[in-house]
Amino acid sequence: MTTPDCFACGKEAEFDDLPPRECVAHDEYWRVAHAFNTVVPGWLVLLPRRHVAAVHDLTDAEASTLGMWQVKLSRALRETTGCAKTYVVQFAEAEGFAHVHFHIVPRKADLRPEHRGPGVFELLRRPAAEHVTNDRADEIARSLRARLHDHLKIR
Repeated sequence: MTTPDCFACGKEAEFDDLPPRECVAHDEYWRVAHAFNTVVPGWLVLLPRRHVAAVHDLTDAEASTLGMWQVKLSRALRETTGCAKTYVVQFAEAEGFAHVHFHIVPRKADLRPEHRGPGVFELLRRPAAEHVTNDRADEIARSLRARLHDHLKIR
């Protein structure tokens, strides 16, 4: 089930036509997208493929694969970006973005202290000229997809 006023559900409705950055990988329950309006290459968003507004509303099947996705995406990001660690964050409070989603953010070793922890979200507020381009996000998505498919056995 999708909800018409929901950004994530709108993308799910276009599933067959999504560019690589909007469908890095997927399974029956989850879709991975590269975040938009970010200056961090590889900032991913893990979304349930049906509309879910709170974590407690995930089905047991969705919940049983959530941790696997978070760990496998973190491993693939480390291999692809060389990040020191990944942040995994979930709020789903912004207008139009109440659909549960998990940010999987590669944190480079040299990330400035003010952008560590919750400060990383400031990197979603940088000028558009600094954002990861769609072409770069597609390139990262293809690289991650290959790693996930070949090494981690995810579609």
